[in-house]
Amino acid sequence: MKLTAISLSLLAFFAILFSGGSKAPHHEQVKNIFHEALTDGQSYEMLDYLSNSIGGRLSGSPQAAAAVEWAKQTLESLDIDTVYLQECMVPHWERGEKEKARILSDWIGQEDVQVCALGGSVGTGDMGITAGLIEVAHYEDIAKLSPAAVKGKIVFLNHPMDQAHYDTFHAYGECTAGRYNGAPEAAKMGAVGIVIRSLASGLNDYPHTGSMGYQDGIKKIPAAALSTAGAEYLSALLKHDSDTRLHLRMTCQQHPDALSYNVIGEIRGTEKPEEIVLVGGHLDSWDLADGAHDDGAGTVHAIETLRLFKDMNIKPKRTVRCVLFMNEENGQRGARKYAAEAKAKGENHVAAIESDRGGFAPRGWKVDAEDKAAIAANIDFIEEWLPDFKEYGVYDVEQGFSGVDIKHLKDQGTICLGFFPDPQRYFDYHHAPNDTFDKVNQRELELGAGTVASLAYVFAEYGKAGPVGSR
Repeated sequence: MKLTAISLSLLAFFAILFSGGSKAPHHEQVKNIFHEALTDGQSYEMLDYLSNSIGGRLSGSPQAAAAVEWAKQTLESLDIDTVYLQECMVPHWERGEKEKARILSDWIGQEDVQVCALGGSVGTGDMGITAGLIEVAHYEDIAKLSPAAVKGKIVFLNHPMDQAHYDTFHAYGECTAGRYNGAPEAAKMGAVGIVIRSLASGLNDYPHTGSMGYQDGIKKIPAAALSTAGAEYLSALLKHDSDTRLHLRMTCQQHPDALSYNVIGEIRGTEKPEEIVLVGGHLDSWDLADGAHDDGAGTVHAIETLRLFKDMNIKPKRTVRCVLFMNEENGQRGARKYAAEAKAKGENHVAAIESDRGGFAPRGWKVDAEDKAAIAANIDFIEEWLPDFKEYGVYDVEQGFSGVDIKHLKDQGTICLGFFPDPQRYFDYHHAPNDTFDKVNQRELELGAGTVASLAYVFAEYGKAGPVGSR
């Protein structure tokens, strides 16, 4: 049977209709990005250098400055359109000598326990402090204590993360108020110090640091974290000997703010260069370890996104911008500066993607925005693409917290997307001395890089400015 031009056109139309429109090329490009990330990726090698050659990168430190220079040079080596530094003033806190904590008890004698200062804490003085202890199970319980019972003592906040939550970030969030606000609340009651149970999932002897704060007009008292094993031991001991004391010595101190930088690189869009898809992580880390998971992994995910685009000759319709934020851990100064300048310039961020939950196997995305309708619409948009991601273990998208740095763009109408890897092991390493390069699996890190880069591609090519994403 001879086919006419009209019948050929109809056949082509129905072929497109029943194959899902232009689904095939969409699928192929996502597949190509994953293939490149898994077979010829460079995220693991970049993380190796960042972790092992530079190390812990606390804001204001020489290591943070070295990380800025490394990131700038790495982005420049990609031969992308733009690379630049954005100034920001950051806190400069130093831990000093390794902290010491010793339990003193008539029942067992003396026993050293593993402890670390919380970030921003004052020191104890060279001689340290020695005081009795009063234990509480929750942050809210501190305000219920009798000042007479607390005066001259160290408050021991023993709040374990709830193991019942699948999402360990939920459990972590339930404990953070005590870490950040515990010191001023204890000081109001007359305490001379506070020690908290580390915000960690498991039982181990690694103390986990993290940011804490003080309040104007309230005495600044030393604040430290015990390892979870140490907290269990101390709690059991106090049940037998309520007169147990703790000796604590910390030499940490706060210096004047220091000049640092966000590191930014971008590939300009070919059709809508004024519309920006941001991909980011934070360049700083705590100082106890390499910061490989927090947030070395997110840093290399963001850089690898631009590298993949460049090496694969992907020319996005929208601008894809890598932002490596400084000072997420103890101030968010870099993120605040970036958001303020973006607002002043009238920049249009149609989407912001953040990787700050470690280098573990990808599972999905958390979506957030100021407008609830925008959240729902973009969840629907991403769900259309999930079949393209599922073969790589990425199957979930839901409303939730996106990221500490990109949240500052929400009030500018930006859709904020948080990369969500498997959360079960993250709080074994978070802010702890064992957050080191050897804890990162190369295959999982590269899967994460493919996931981040692929979503950036989807939004750069098919995302729609405003509340609704659409192909």
